[in-house]
Amino acid sequence: MIDSIVAAISDALYSYVLIILLVAGGLYFTVRSKFAQFRLFKEQIRAVTEKPADGKGVSSFQALMVSTASRVGTGNIVGVSTALCLGGFGSVFWMWLIALIGGASALAESTLAQIYKKKTPDGCSGGPAYYIEAALKSRPLALVFTGFLIATFGFGFNMLASYNLQSTFSGYSFYDKKTSPWIIGFILAAIVCYCLMGGGKRVIKVTSLMVPVMGVVYIIVALIMVAINIKALPGIFERIFADAFDFKAVFGGFTGSCVMYGIKRGLFSNEAGVGSAPNASASAEVRHPVKQGLVQVLSVFLDTVLICSATAFMCMCSGVEPTKELSGAPYVQAALASAFGEIGPIFITVSMILFAFTTLLGNLYYVDQALIYILKKQPGKKFLAVYHIVASLVIFVGAGLSADLLWNIADITMGGMALINMPVILYLGKYVFRALKNYDEQRKSGLEPVFKAKDIDLPHEVDYWK
Repeated sequence: MIDSIVAAISDALYSYVLIILLVAGGLYFTVRSKFAQFRLFKEQIRAVTEKPADGKGVSSFQALMVSTASRVGTGNIVGVSTALCLGGFGSVFWMWLIALIGGASALAESTLAQIYKKKTPDGCSGGPAYYIEAALKSRPLALVFTGFLIATFGFGFNMLASYNLQSTFSGYSFYDKKTSPWIIGFILAAIVCYCLMGGGKRVIKVTSLMVPVMGVVYIIVALIMVAINIKALPGIFERIFADAFDFKAVFGGFTGSCVMYGIKRGLFSNEAGVGSAPNASASAEVRHPVKQGLVQVLSVFLDTVLICSATAFMCMCSGVEPTKELSGAPYVQAALASAFGEIGPIFITVSMILFAFTTLLGNLYYVDQALIYILKKQPGKKFLAVYHIVASLVIFVGAGLSADLLWNIADITMGGMALINMPVILYLGKYVFRALKNYDEQRKSGLEPVFKAKDIDLPHEVDYWK
């Protein structure tokens, strides 16, 4: 009964409200920013290489890696596979679309996070909760958003990541359905707990090292897979677009359509407009807020256009037909096994371990920032110790629960974040556009953009940019 109720709420949320809000909002920011996510691609590359002015703060690249660590995770493998198996090849098109237009929403929310960030003893903190309180003068709404964030990244996403990781072992002979999930969950929880005890700095260092390496290797394997099956590409593209625009099939059963699964899994993967990445973006020391907004656009493209597409084409090129029974990790493993034999499933298992690990660390970094906002200070050692143990127990429990239940819980809590964050950034969008115009004007004059709050007539009190 619980599964049915949660599934019904998830379907209602994504069938109507979120699709309209995310697509319409993304299109609005795309048009008003003059297609900034495309025209400023070179600036995205420049911005990500910028070093902190004092040489000590969190760099744009480090903030990018923390947000990408959360974005690039098990959803890039299992989520894409699920979308293909349940929604069909057309879901890939809708994943691309939500990422391309969502890049503008990512720019807006991360730019706002930079504008309204607050000084802390360890540097700076920010995110939707901060710009909701500063600009809308509503701490209660900010606390509701923070509650959704903790539920999403501390519980929903982490339980799902744990389940997705242990499910990749289901094809091995040693796997036992009753005991293996709990054993794998315990090992993963113990490793994450150890890492968490090292503090936030360790999280940033670990993710900065692991994310680029695993992403590059994964894409290279995908390219090899595509090269082996290069003759199948024309037929694959034809099927993607044919399925995506088969409106009779789409509207005949929308909740199970390629549109629904494409947008659900695309949003789960890239998180554009959800309000998660701004929490990492605010920690970067930059000279202009738009720079970090552009960096987050790059993160969305890396996640969906590259990593998710890599998984999709590995599967679609394999010749293995997606079915409901293969949904999740088994489909990706079967696809790679068709080209690489026994090595294929092993590679996916290793990838899932790395993806899950960095996802868990990135997610809990967001929870750390949420706790700082609620408590208005850095939590004490005893509080953190209890929190880290609870977070680890959640990871352990998630490994043994139902896949459908976990996907729906994660979708609902993430949807709650988006329902608050998207209207807020739409309301505050004028300050984003003013900051973007200021950035464009300085670049056209050959200057290195530097920002001051008075340049955009910002009426709100801020800690920085004076």
